[in-house]
Amino acid sequence: MNLFYSYSSLLGRRMVKCEWNLNQYICPSLSPLKTNSRNIKVFANSSEPNGASISVAGADGSWSSYLSRESPISGSMEQVMVEYVFGRKKATEVAHYVWKQVVQKGDAVVDATCGNGYDTLALLRMVADSTGRGRVYGMDVQKIALESTSSLLDQFASPDEKELVELFVMCHSQIEDIVPNDVAVRSETTVLALEAAKRILAPGGLISIVTYVGHPGGREEFEKIEGFASGLPVESWNCCKLQLLNRPLAPILIFLFKR
Repeated sequence: MNLFYSYSSLLGRRMVKCEWNLNQYICPSLSPLKTNSRNIKVFANSSEPNGASISVAGADGSWSSYLSRESPISGSMEQVMVEYVFGRKKATEVAHYVWKQVVQKGDAVVDATCGNGYDTLALLRMVADSTGRGRVYGMDVQKIALESTSSLLDQFASPDEKELVELFVMCHSQIEDIVPNDVAVRSETTVLALEAAKRILAPGGLISIVTYVGHPGGREEFEKIEGFASGLPVESWNCCKLQLLNRPLAPILIFLFKR
């Protein structure tokens, strides 16, 4: 599970991302980890008054124009989606594109299920800058996962970048124990994590979920997530999912956008 928040006030949080597991992100040089159907990542950062850093307003009234005004998904999203539909991009790549529209340099993030560290490294690159203000807090219940993450960071992050990362052997349900007191997030533990993410998310924010239904327990997790999303009020939430119908075990991507 990853939580990303900014050093500004609680009201400044714009995005929460939850991702249920990352077995595809296994570096050949690292030890394999036990499959886990759950990997939650949460992002948040400070909002600009006009949202200019988040979206690009379109002038033609198209779907992209609507997204530009209403959510952080903008720009070349159509191209990303087309490539996903044609099988040229994975659900995780679509999710990564959305993260990059929200996470900014200097933000603080929590990776609450590090796995082999691939996402931890990606998030570090999103937040690291010359000011040294960015932070990545990594968590996992498996010590081997944090060892693999540390090894990956040793290989691909600079010493200064690695200074921005703190790793903890603990469950992501304890996320509130490692982040500053003015930040809240946290999954029995999936639903608890989503409930916490919903609480800290500001209007205009996004929860992005990749659920791996082909992993043990993954289908059950997906049903919990779908039930949670289906129960959100339509007045304040837009919820959608991307699913390959003829590949029942393929990862499912879910976006929950708070108006």
